[in-house]
Amino acid sequence: MKSIIVAACIVACVYAATPDQDAVVVRSDFEQSPEGGYFYGYETNNGIAGQAEAVVKTVGKETALEVTGSNSYTAPDGEVITLTFIANENGYQPQGAHLPTPPPAQPIPEYIQKAIEYIAAHPYSEKKAETVA
Repeated sequence: MKSIIVAACIVACVYAATPDQDAVVVRSDFEQSPEGGYFYGYETNNGIAGQAEAVVKTVGKETALEVTGSNSYTAPDGEVITLTFIANENGYQPQGAHLPTPPPAQPIPEYIQKAIEYIAAHPYSEKKAETVA
């Protein structure tokens, strides 16, 4: 029984081995600014790379980091996948050709548009509601 478990573990380890496990970092940079921002970049010998830069900016009365950067790797089908991003007070905003896109906006149906216009022309009033009841 023990030999079956050992054999199963060896088979699992062989199947788990991938070329990416042997990847070597060929470039790794990091710099931090006195103001609190930073920059980092890395690259491996199997085509994985990334970089990001953060700057301190003032938003209203507070300070915040704005980070811009990118990551890339080669997919199993050979396509190079690149993701660029910005992260700031508006959230994380990724961009890439591989990301899904939302469908185009549809026009507002006429009956909905008329209802919106009617509601805008006749705002709700507590006094009106009391007289109706």
